[in-house]
Amino acid sequence: MNMTTYLIGVDGGGSGTRVRLASCTPAFDYTELAEGAAGPSALSQGVQAAWDAIGAAVAQAFDNAGVAQPALEDMAIGLGMSGVHNQSWARAFIEANPGYTFCALNNDGYTTLIGAHGGQPGAIIALGTGSVGQALLADGTQREVGGWGFPSGDEASGAWLGMAAINYIQQVIDGRLEGGALADAVIAFCGGTRHAIQDWLAGASATRFATLAPLVVQHADLEDDAALEIMQSAGYEVDLMAAALDPDYELPLALCGGLGMAMVPYLDPETVELIVPAQGDSAAGALRMIATQLREGPAK
Repeated sequence: MNMTTYLIGVDGGGSGTRVRLASCTPAFDYTELAEGAAGPSALSQGVQAAWDAIGAAVAQAFDNAGVAQPALEDMAIGLGMSGVHNQSWARAFIEANPGYTFCALNNDGYTTLIGAHGGQPGAIIALGTGSVGQALLADGTQREVGGWGFPSGDEASGAWLGMAAINYIQQVIDGRLEGGALADAVIAFCGGTRHAIQDWLAGASATRFATLAPLVVQHADLEDDAALEIMQSAGYEVDLMAAALDPDYELPLALCGGLGMAMVPYLDPETVELIVPAQGDSAAGALRMIATQLREGPAK
C-alpha cells in the first residue's frame, strides 16, 4: 500500500541546496507547496554533510508550507546532485539514506534538463559552481558534455572563472602583467597581500573559487580588459559545449545556474538563437523524476 504523502525534489550543489516540497496523490500526481534552502550538498562535501544539508532544506520547506514534517518514511525524494559521477560517492550516499521511503538519484545536470524543458527534448548548459551540458533528443537518447569536475574540467563555471581570476592576480602581483580594477578587487577580496592570498588559496575549494566569479562578471560589465578576456574565454567554452550537445543547432537551449544568463553577451550568435527560458529548475526536475519513477514502479 502506498503511504507516500509528500515528494521532495532536491538540487544539491557546491554553493547550496534547494528543495521543492509537494503533496502527492496515490497515483503520484503532485502539487508543489513550498521551497527550502540550506548550505552546500555536493557529494564532494561528504555524504553525511550532504544529507545534513538536505535535511535542513527539507525542514525549512515544511516550515514555509506551514505543515508539520511527517516521518521520512512518508516521503519520497528525488535528488539531482553534484558529484554523482563518482560512483563510490553515489553508492555511499544512497546507502546512508536516513529513511526516505524511495530515493531517485541522478546528476544535477539531468534534473536541470528535465526541469528546464518539462521532460521534452532540449538541451541545457548549467553554469554554477561547476558546469555541465546535457541534451535529450527526440528519440529519447541523451548526450552529456563537460561535468568532469573541478579543477580539471567545469569550464566556464564559477570555480573556473575564479581560478582564472586568481591566476591573473598572481601574475599582476609578480609584475608579469599590468593590473587594473579587477586585479584590485580580487586582491582586496583575498586579503590584500601576497601572504594573505596564499593563506586564502591553502583552503580553496571549488566553492571558494566560485566566490570570485561575481567580481569577474561585474568588472566585465564595466569593460575591464582582464575581466572581458576571462568572460570571452568562458563564452567560447560554452559555445563548444552547445555545439557538442546539438551539432545541428536544432534543440532549444536553456542556460541555467547562477552564471547562465550572464554568459549570453559572450556567446556566438548561432548559440544565442537557440536560447529559451527554462520552464523550471533542477529541483523541479528532481520532483518530476521521482514522480515518474514511482509511477513506473521503482526498483526494489
